[in-house]
Amino acid sequence: MALFPRPILTNGATHSAQQFRMLVRDLASGAEGVTEGDDLKVTQRSTPGGGIIVGDGSGVVQGRVNPFQGHYAVCNIGEESVDIAATGATARSDMVILRVEDPEYEGDLDPQVDQICYFDVIPNVSSAATAIPDGRTGIPLARVTVPANTATITNAMITDLRKVANPRRERSMITQSPTAMSAGIGGSTSYSYFSTAAGWNIAIPNWATKAIVRVDVSPIRYALGNFWGQISATFGSSLALQPTLLDDDQGTGPRRIPATIADTLTIPAAYRGTTQLLRVRGTVFSTGQAARIYVDAGTTLIADIQFEEAPR
Repeated sequence: MALFPRPILTNGATHSAQQFRMLVRDLASGAEGVTEGDDLKVTQRSTPGGGIIVGDGSGVVQGRVNPFQGHYAVCNIGEESVDIAATGATARSDMVILRVEDPEYEGDLDPQVDQICYFDVIPNVSSAATAIPDGRTGIPLARVTVPANTATITNAMITDLRKVANPRRERSMITQSPTAMSAGIGGSTSYSYFSTAAGWNIAIPNWATKAIVRVDVSPIRYALGNFWGQISATFGSSLALQPTLLDDDQGTGPRRIPATIADTLTIPAAYRGTTQLLRVRGTVFSTGQAARIYVDAGTTLIADIQFEEAPR
């Protein structure tokens, strides 16, 4: 029968393993990979030696033998050590994968007694390989590039190949409107914050590894002369958006020109789960300019921030 005759969780019914695997596929939206950014990470052993450690975590693995095989839910609790063979006279790249070998579709393992989900090492892959090079069911975790005549694996040899199956994203847009004119910026080549634009306190998700940030300042008020400088924004104490050039040659009269700052930032581990201040600043390239820039009650500042999750 082509149609599963009884939906999952029908009272009194029984369901095949395939039906549950198809449910996992549907819940994962057809994606595969680790569940969260720090799941199943491959690192050197605490005392570097002839193998690696796979950390704890979970994921989903797409069955590749049959188009309706479904997805497998996998989980590793604790750490597991996996051996990596030493090299001889030539270097070698190996791929560490989480393998599922389901005897319903391949092999002859017995699920009653055998481990059909295990960490496997595929030797002699391409030094640029990022995907499993054959049709076996599994997800790649890392590529280990071992120099010639080497038996000790270190983190420098490990390339992370994990993908988050359904990475989380969180986006917010917030505004700020100064109630008074700020002090003019332009007398120093050091950055100054707009005194009446206090910025935004941004809560960073504890899973975020990247932030795509756009800040619009519309409009900036220019006065007193031609202005040559830039604006940027800081995010916390250690991150800054790349600057946007301000090059204005309209003389001494007041005028208003909008500006946009945007950048993609890598979120430090220490920032995750904290609140950090995002604030706009400006500067000039050379001293001696009469020109100044301001924000005032006619200015609106808009921050558009998207946090994203990736392996970490």
